[in-house]
Amino acid sequence: MSGKIVGIAIMLIALAVGAGIYYFQVYGYYTEISDAQQRGVALTSLSTGTPEPILATGITAIDAGSSPIRYRACFSTQMSQAMLSETYVDYPEAEPLTGPGWFECFDADGIGDALARGDMLPFLGEANVVYGIDRVVAIDAQGRGYVWHQINACGEQVFDGKPAPQGCPPREGTQ
Repeated sequence: MSGKIVGIAIMLIALAVGAGIYYFQVYGYYTEISDAQQRGVALTSLSTGTPEPILATGITAIDAGSSPIRYRACFSTQMSQAMLSETYVDYPEAEPLTGPGWFECFDADGIGDALARGDMLPFLGEANVVYGIDRVVAIDAQGRGYVWHQINACGEQVFDGKPAPQGCPPREGTQ
């Protein structure tokens, strides 16, 4: 009889731990970013090579301090894709990362499909927003925009414990 009690206790503890892990991965670490905390949306200019703010309204964003690639945002802009592509740096290797299901405006699969079809154009928001992580912005023809953080080539190498490829900026705290 005591074996059944121990078995049930182990299963209940495992269930509680699993529920806790699920909660923290999907809800617990994310925070919605208020209007006051947002810096707006910026794209890297072809002429200056620096991020410049663009016209963006209705920005909703989430982030998590537990990982630099958990940032997601949605917004609208009046700027045309033609004007954007002539003014800002494109980001051909854009791959949106899946966000939590409760952040409904960001559908990574839909964004990825639109990028593959060419219905949405990807731009570099800011290179190395955190070392090895780029901010990517994608905008469709209707002016709906999406932002996420993505590991870049420097980050892929360094985070795997390999030396940084040539052309990567020095990592803070290293020489």
